[in-house]
Amino acid sequence: MEEIILIGGGGHCKSVIDAIEQQAKYKIAGIIDKKELIGTEVLGYKIIGTDEDLPSLQKQFPNAIITIGQIKSNAVRVKLFESLKKLGFNMPVIISRLAYVSRHASVGEGTIVMHGAIVNPHAKIGKNCIINSKALIEHDAIVEDNCHISTGAIINGGVIVKANTFFGSNATSKEYITIDSFIKAGSVAK
Repeated sequence: MEEIILIGGGGHCKSVIDAIEQQAKYKIAGIIDKKELIGTEVLGYKIIGTDEDLPSLQKQFPNAIITIGQIKSNAVRVKLFESLKKLGFNMPVIISRLAYVSRHASVGEGTIVMHGAIVNPHAKIGKNCIINSKALIEHDAIVEDNCHISTGAIINGGVIVKANTFFGSNATSKEYITIDSFIKAGSVAK
């Protein structure tokens, strides 16, 4: 198995660790977080460095995934993604073994599809996205770069979710609309 490092050791990291372990494609080499946390562990994986260590770590571990979540803003995730790409990291797609992604769908680099998520035919998901647990991305939907589709959210057929959108837990969209904003949990996007 190829090794991968995780960028961020908080709550979202725990969920990503579980998905990576389920996928059984990558071996987690360690986690990048704050200096004062070096040597501590998240679910048995050591925090091995900080952002400052990334240039030297890239030579040893060419694969990385951002494990910082996104609620109020995705600015940190976007900045990290751009920095990691400039450093030459490979940003693989992580798809939980417990998710379903149609072979007729596409998923961009650095995106994670969590447990129970469904991505149906002809859906297109961009780079650096979180498709969280039990989210549904229906046929012909487009989720552009740097989006977070939260737990249990439903993106119906033909919807375009513009870049940098946050779509809250259990929110539902009407079909064939464009969404370009923060959609709060439990709401209906029309």
